[in-house]
Amino acid sequence: MSRRDKGAILVLSGPSGAGKSTIISAASGQIGMYYFSISTTTREPRVGEVDGKDYFFVSKESFEEDIKAGNFLEYAEVHGNYYGTSLTPVNSALEEGKLVIFDIDVQGHRLVRAKMNDITTSAFITPPTLRELESRLRTRCTDTEEVILNRLKNAKEEIEALNEYDFTIINDSLEEAAEEFVIVAKAARLKYSQETEEKFIAQWLA
Repeated sequence: MSRRDKGAILVLSGPSGAGKSTIISAASGQIGMYYFSISTTTREPRVGEVDGKDYFFVSKESFEEDIKAGNFLEYAEVHGNYYGTSLTPVNSALEEGKLVIFDIDVQGHRLVRAKMNDITTSAFITPPTLRELESRLRTRCTDTEEVILNRLKNAKEEIEALNEYDFTIINDSLEEAAEEFVIVAKAARLKYSQETEEKFIAQWLA
């Protein structure tokens, strides 16, 4: 069975501080062409933010047109601005044969599964213990005490959804976690959609 002409989706979830971005960066040279899904928003860019890198910045009118057209995987309105995951760049990347990587929460994973399950693989990335997560959050010195406590609260809830994921990557050693991520990324590309499987069966029987 030849490589699919369309790409695949890899959903990554896990608590803030688990090291998802660091793992992707460490493994990026070994996973082939990929597209890291970024959000679309109607808010103004902040200083230093780049359109197409940090967010896709669009007008409220454009965003609402895409809502009507069903072009969002998910979206929400926060403080008067829209935020959402547009399917347009995702579908373009899939057509180009890229691995589309989502870094989203447990609820986001469920939404992707509901809409694109047959080409989706998922992995939950976590430190080995809650205590280790707390240590990492405090060591990086970027969050207030309130934010840290909220992140730990969310982490306790998210870990309960571990069994919803295809793989678990325990980020105890960055080198080992990156190696495991490469394996998962390659496995994601081997997952065939139902449509592709049906075509193969028809060809095989012909």
